Amino acid sequence: MLRPLTPLEFKRRAVRLFGRKPAIIDGDRRFTYAEFGERVDRLCNALLSRGLERGQRVAVLATNSHPLLEAYFGVPQAGAILLPVNIRLSAREIATILEHAGASILLVDADFAELVEQVRRRLGRPLRVVWIGERVPGRDADEHYERMLEEASAGPPPKIDLDENDVAELFYTSGTTGRPRGVMLTHRNLYLHALSFLVNFRCAESDVQLHTISLFHVNGWGTPQAITAIGGTHVMLRKFDVGEVLRLVEQERVTRFLAVPTMLAMILEHPDIGRYDLSSLELINTGGAPTPPEMVRRAERLLGCQVVGGYGLTETSPLICFAADKSYLSEASDDARIRRRASTGLPLVGTELTLFDEQGRELPWDGRTVGELVVRGNVVSPGYWKDAAATEDSFRDGWFHTGDLATIDEEGYAHIVDRKKDIIISGGENISSLAIEKVLHEHPDVFECAVIGVPDDKWGEVPRAIVVLREGAEADESDLVAFCRSRLAGFEVPQAVDLVNGLPHGGTGKILKRTLREPFWAGKDKRVQ
Repeated sequence: MLRPLTPLEFKRRAVRLFGRKPAIIDGDRRFTYAEFGERVDRLCNALLSRGLERGQRVAVLATNSHPLLEAYFGVPQAGAILLPVNIRLSAREIATILEHAGASILLVDADFAELVEQVRRRLGRPLRVVWIGERVPGRDADEHYERMLEEASAGPPPKIDLDENDVAELFYTSGTTGRPRGVMLTHRNLYLHALSFLVNFRCAESDVQLHTISLFHVNGWGTPQAITAIGGTHVMLRKFDVGEVLRLVEQERVTRFLAVPTMLAMILEHPDIGRYDLSSLELINTGGAPTPPEMVRRAERLLGCQVVGGYGLTETSPLICFAADKSYLSEASDDARIRRRASTGLPLVGTELTLFDEQGRELPWDGRTVGELVVRGNVVSPGYWKDAAATEDSFRDGWFHTGDLATIDEEGYAHIVDRKKDIIISGGENISSLAIEKVLHEHPDVFECAVIGVPDDKWGEVPRAIVVLREGAEADESDLVAFCRSRLAGFEVPQAVDLVNGLPHGGTGKILKRTLREPFWAGKDKRVQ
């Protein structure tokens, strides 16, 4: 018997098997899976009663919250496409995305009322707005989310014959790196990604997932579907705050969460970390950027749980690598184990990856040869929304070309060297900005850093480090340059180190290198992107 693969099965399973269990903890509000399932059905019925048609796009502009998680299931259940929008984008960027996607409905947190009014003025066309929250703007034509659900039928929504290859979600890649592209994720993509997630991350019904990563970002790293599938508990964190993270871990007995390295660094530096009972923690999965090995070592020591790296992209649903240990490598040194856990990792079950050179030839897995990481599998997107040229460029010859440069060692562990756009070419030599950043992170006074290429009359461009020191640290520029010189080749040593109070971050915590490069390359004929 063949049935279409869809993540909607996960919601139905959770309601039937774990109906009395806590599904969502969102501040003072708590919902069982039975209650969650009813709210999802009401949302679906409400949207259909308002004329929502199959394949139409429903956008959501909200922080981590129960309505956003409800939309993850309620919108596709109506046969429509969910479009989570990054709350940190400008009105111009949001309007561009809504226009390109052709979104007909916007569910939006009332905290963003002013931003939405700016978006409306830029759109120049009607947009049905449904407000989430208690402080709802008084526009007669708009609706209120809770009232809409109360008035909707709680009965089973009308059956819609879905094709597993129908688009279920649409995510626009960050507008900070150029014109955003809408990545299409199908029901099949999401279903098989969730199964791969569960197998590789060894999730259990007893898991309590703290949503530290924004759910509007790349399918919430796969947690909306995977945690629901096994009947785990979702704990919402509307804004990343270290004190609140520690409090929730203790109070809700959180077993796992996801973090970009910047988040993990902030947790490790929090002065009250020792006052909380964090014994429930089992796993922290890091991603979004390479995690320095020393940070992994320190986190495991202070937090008492496994800290394991991973890797993924919007186009891959997103996770495709997990830096799990291999049992027969257990006798290796602790340093080797930490380096593996800080690596990009092994490909997840159901995913195949390798390295290509510029001519599309496969490169050896020897831990030294650098090539572009390419991937194929059932979690890979079918392409970009209304962008055939970009789809053809990135999805070719049966592989998705990630744009990341990496090595793969003999054991199959991938190690990202750099983004193509972040490689610094100085006097004909390729310099990895990530390699320099890893060295800087070994210095005990460095809290956070970024290395960029800046223009140079002699060499074309040279590396420059921008560093945030730990509180109370006394290192200066000469100390950090000397530290790098003792560990790097001469041409790799930063020509200058800028000590700053903070670095610019995007919506997911990634450091915005393009913003850092801008003042150095402004007005130049060549601009590194």
